[in-house]
Amino acid sequence: MDEDIHDLFIIGGGINGCGIARDAAGRGLSVALAEMNDLAWATSSASTKLFHGGLRYLEYFEVRLVRGALIERETLLRAMPHISWPKRFVLPYHPSMRFENETPTSKLLNTFMPWMKGRRPAWLIRMGLFMYDNLGGRKILPATSTLDLTTAPEGAPLKDKFEKAYEYSDCWVEDSRLVVLNARDAAQRGAKIMTRTKVTEARRESGVWEITLQDRGSDETRTVRAKMLVNAGGPWVGDIISGTVHSNSTDGVRLVRGSHIVTRKLFDHDKCYFFQGTDGRIMFAIPYEEDFTLIGTTDAEHEDPDQKPVCTPEERRYMLDFVNEYFKQDVTEDDVVWSYSGVRPLYDDGASSATAATRDYTLKVDDAGGAPLLNVFGGKITTYRRLAESALEKICAQLGVDKGEWTAGVPLPGGDFPVEDVAKLMKTLKSDYPFLSDYASRRLIRAYGKEAWDVLGDAKTVEDLGRDFGGTLTAREVAWLQDREWARRAEDIVWRRSKLGLRMSEGEITALDSWMAEGQGGSTRSAAE
Repeated sequence: MDEDIHDLFIIGGGINGCGIARDAAGRGLSVALAEMNDLAWATSSASTKLFHGGLRYLEYFEVRLVRGALIERETLLRAMPHISWPKRFVLPYHPSMRFENETPTSKLLNTFMPWMKGRRPAWLIRMGLFMYDNLGGRKILPATSTLDLTTAPEGAPLKDKFEKAYEYSDCWVEDSRLVVLNARDAAQRGAKIMTRTKVTEARRESGVWEITLQDRGSDETRTVRAKMLVNAGGPWVGDIISGTVHSNSTDGVRLVRGSHIVTRKLFDHDKCYFFQGTDGRIMFAIPYEEDFTLIGTTDAEHEDPDQKPVCTPEERRYMLDFVNEYFKQDVTEDDVVWSYSGVRPLYDDGASSATAATRDYTLKVDDAGGAPLLNVFGGKITTYRRLAESALEKICAQLGVDKGEWTAGVPLPGGDFPVEDVAKLMKTLKSDYPFLSDYASRRLIRAYGKEAWDVLGDAKTVEDLGRDFGGTLTAREVAWLQDREWARRAEDIVWRRSKLGLRMSEGEITALDSWMAEGQGGSTRSAAE
């Protein structure tokens, strides 16, 4: 048994677990975190990759949730300008489009304005966008404007019936890298981050938690101790409550699957589309990885967290039919190059549908057995930092310590530069390493920010970077990811630390996996060690 007693032990290496670990370590608490797979392995790598307030949530009167997320957008943008940046969203409007949805807003319209018969009037959309512009104290992002789609380039890919659109602001984020950078910052502040380590059991003994750990691929176990336990298990939060920590909590989780498809590039500009469906849902079409378009998402009930979520043929067809109501040229199955799916662990608030279930987070403390347990439900990637602050408020109260908030505006690794300097950094990196392609220099800055120079080191030629695995990925970068970012397999790199799997062949990915397994890359030393 590890004789040291941690202040805090966290189960789950998604954005909530890693965000809490970073905040706690920065307050001087001793922290350990165990993730049974890779960091961001589940929900946190399968989002729509937006820092956004959630415009559609205003129809459900979730004003507090939207306001908090809108305020947080710009706080996060300043702290991670390499992995997050502003985007403009185009919302086409058609006056005759009817909706068969059952949101609280639509019910009011149908009651007091029955002549609308399921249509969202222009004034309602403008009012929603006015609230969206002003609820969060916007300072960096530009306000909503109106587009004439008959002349604007954003109208060219759309059907001629769409003549008018509203353009508003939100932000993009590299979701998996957000998780990894929070874990790295936590480790640099003293947290112990353990990947591919499963918590098989946790019991309260003499006022502390005794936590049994098992390394994946091994039968051996070890035990560590902690004063408080955080269950940030994402889709497995309910299983951990009932099966791992043996809690009698009656709080429930609602698993909702969200699927996405990635297609060939569907339009030439860099703005995103926000499409409304007649069923009341919305769909994004977003420029992705320079040469592709990301389309999503769906809402479907998902019963078993151990059942790997996949984009079903029905969901794929739904998304294609949805966007084909807007695009002139039909998007077909042949245009789809990749799909992914994730499960949102929402707090079960008894909502009538997956779409209506709240996306806000819920934190529940169970201290009935002595050593306290904090269960984390739901949350949006946009509000992960605020969730961590709320969690630390409860944690500090339970541990009897007084440690103040500190994370607002504090940059993540590589992000200590102004938002407006991104293009200058790309140009400087290309100047310092002239053998890089334009694409490679952009990609490296967007992944590592100012740490791109540390990744490339003293390389004078492309040969100095070692083996080329395809997609601009080289042995030197792989070694960095192994040594500093807990990457152990090819999929960790090509589908989470990056999306280079879209540019690499199956053979190249297999070769990378073999190379890493043979120990030819980094020292296999994690950042926590």
